[in-house]
Amino acid sequence: MTDSQFDRLMTQASRVALMVLGALALVVALSLGRVILAPVSLAIVVGLMFGPVADALEHRKIPPGLSAALVVLLFVGMLLLAGALFAAPVMSWVERGPALWTKLQTQLVGLKAPFETMGAIQDQLKTLLGSDAALTVKVQDGGPVQDVALMAPSVLADVLLFLFGLYFFLATRHHIRISVLSLCFSRRMRWRSAHVFRDVELKISRFLLSATAINAGVGVATSAAMWALGMPSPLLWGAMAALLNFIPYVGQAVMFAVLFAVGLGTQPSILWALLPVVTYAVINLTADQIIFPHLVGRALTLNPFVIFVSIAFWLWVWGPIGGFVAVPSLLIVQSMIMHIFPSTQNLSKIVQRKLDQKAAQDTIEADVAKTAPPEPPATIDKPVPKPRKRAAASTA
Repeated sequence: MTDSQFDRLMTQASRVALMVLGALALVVALSLGRVILAPVSLAIVVGLMFGPVADALEHRKIPPGLSAALVVLLFVGMLLLAGALFAAPVMSWVERGPALWTKLQTQLVGLKAPFETMGAIQDQLKTLLGSDAALTVKVQDGGPVQDVALMAPSVLADVLLFLFGLYFFLATRHHIRISVLSLCFSRRMRWRSAHVFRDVELKISRFLLSATAINAGVGVATSAAMWALGMPSPLLWGAMAALLNFIPYVGQAVMFAVLFAVGLGTQPSILWALLPVVTYAVINLTADQIIFPHLVGRALTLNPFVIFVSIAFWLWVWGPIGGFVAVPSLLIVQSMIMHIFPSTQNLSKIVQRKLDQKAAQDTIEADVAKTAPPEPPATIDKPVPKPRKRAAASTA
């Protein structure tokens, strides 16, 4: 290996090492800043979703601050209405918890033999390995009420940070976009950045609005199916299915477990308990594999493995909030890649023409903001001195 090849190899290795260190530093920063970054990121995602609603209000000559306040109030009203509708069924199931647990134990008696076999195998392994230590169980103080009381201030702070972030993002989103574009050095860079901004807003709003409509349909279909199968509180399971469907894979797995547990506690046999799970699986498969690609188009479909890795990463870093921002973050990265490599774009002519028009308008506004001359400093008007009278010429 020559010296030049060795130097080139070391340069590439140093670049890779810097990229790895930068990625690790980013992960640490995201984890440490979860208290602030997670609610603000969720507010940006929801703000991009309700951006078209705020634009429609602004087109009716409503100021951006007032339109943002109306959108936030609409969002809060929707949440309060959903909470009021489903508070009674949730409390009913909480009260029925002990009886449901007793019935679950009765249904699980048939599965006792496999667990006993596993326990015997574990005892034999302990004997072979010479482990005679007894299992110690430590009961900690506290309970669910104490845990909720300790978590209440943190949850309230996250909610307030989310609502204020949503309001300020909706009220100042145009100013933020123009300010960022005005920092670009060349007009070509401003044009490319404007396309990225508009494409991200279009994709995320289109994806989230379509996902909301599809998930609402999944909720309605699940409620109807649970009612037909004789499951108690069908509206509650429909609402839970619609909400959990925003988190791909993980939400469906949680819904499978919940429906199976409720089926075991309410249905006469295990086969009947599996029927609600199978019905929900058919509804979800139809929505995800047939309706969603047809409604949003192939341009917004992502690789399932990439989606799974993104959800796992964001759930690990930010918890439940990370599950909601995982797919929108992938759409942002996809938009950036498509504009760095334009050959990968797959947009219709109508969407591309609309995107070009909005990007051109943003570029012109950024050019005006960048080239506008600074205002002259304020000056104090000084009185103009009066001309002196000429002295009379002396005569000889």
